[in-house]
Amino acid sequence: MRNSRQIQIGSVSIGAQSPIVVQSMCTEKIQNTETVLRQIITLAEAGAGIVRLAVDSKSDAAALAIVAHEIQRLNSSFRQKINLSVDLQENYRIAEQIAPFVQKLRYNPGHLHHTEKDISWREKVRWLVNLARNHDLALRIGVNCGSIDPRKKMEENPIFASAIEHAEWLEELGFARYCVSLKDSRPKNVVAINRLFAQKMPEVPIHLGVTEAGAPPRGIQKSRAALEPLLFEGIGDTLRISLTIPSDRKTEEVAAGLELIRDVSEGKKTDEFCLEENQSALDIISCPSCSRVQNARFVELAMRVQEETLYAREFPFTIAVMGCRVNGPGESDHADLGLWCGAECVNFKRRGELLGSFSYDEILPRLKAELDLLIEDWSDKNGIQSGTEES
Repeated sequence: MRNSRQIQIGSVSIGAQSPIVVQSMCTEKIQNTETVLRQIITLAEAGAGIVRLAVDSKSDAAALAIVAHEIQRLNSSFRQKINLSVDLQENYRIAEQIAPFVQKLRYNPGHLHHTEKDISWREKVRWLVNLARNHDLALRIGVNCGSIDPRKKMEENPIFASAIEHAEWLEELGFARYCVSLKDSRPKNVVAINRLFAQKMPEVPIHLGVTEAGAPPRGIQKSRAALEPLLFEGIGDTLRISLTIPSDRKTEEVAAGLELIRDVSEGKKTDEFCLEENQSALDIISCPSCSRVQNARFVELAMRVQEETLYAREFPFTIAVMGCRVNGPGESDHADLGLWCGAECVNFKRRGELLGSFSYDEILPRLKAELDLLIEDWSDKNGIQSGTEES
């Protein structure tokens, strides 16, 4: 039984005894208003109680206004199913243009330090809280491993420390209509930090997810490994299964989320992905396809990386395939092999060192060559024959 307080997000409520709400995120760029509207409708029809959008500029905000106007023209009963949330990145001030058209704003504490450096983070959050109050909005404090608050990087648990600091500030401001997400790309870490937060601030609703879980089926398995035990413990009020998939398959995120909730409600547990084993086998991290991806070939590349590195699945390395600037630099720096995909080329790193930029056609052979070198080196150090030849 969940102990969190209930908050309203448009026509849905989360927390307390409310049903767990499934979310997804549009892959279409907001300025393509017709395709975005169709995707919002499709995701809502599939069962997404909240649909998230990326809005980064004044022109994006103007496009959002058009989309919101078209939503208002829909059948009233269906219109009630659509609740929009927007990600705020470096330009948090854009929230002023966004607020009239959405039901929730999500901000990342790590991004508040990128602009207006003479203004404290507390004052920036106070401004967002006042905006939320004036427009009847909920907020999400969204903390994840790829974009840590620079002040918290030396903490023992920077994600947890950042989330607590911001949640306590919102409480001090007397604003209770918010939830928190604490995301990592590793299921074991997701379980640990969400347990910590739920113990420290049990009244705060939690949005669950594994950031950069990757392509299905492994992305679903990783997500279930993290979210299933938390849900069985009563932790979690809304969730997203974040998958690297093409735009026309985005409803698979919703279907996977609904299936997880149904299985937990029926007491069904899975053991498809072991948290402990994940630490000693190949871990492929790839961010969910969203509208900030600069080249749609990123999704195809991430899926091919998963398929063509199966021969290395028993080796304890991490490969990150990232599609945009938000978490791309951080995750690609932290991985053994990191691909940060741009509009025309892929930046390739080995343990944080830039090896160069390669075309989408060149990068996969280059990645596999470096992976083979890592395996050979690891095998030599451990006195094991590498056996990486592909059959």
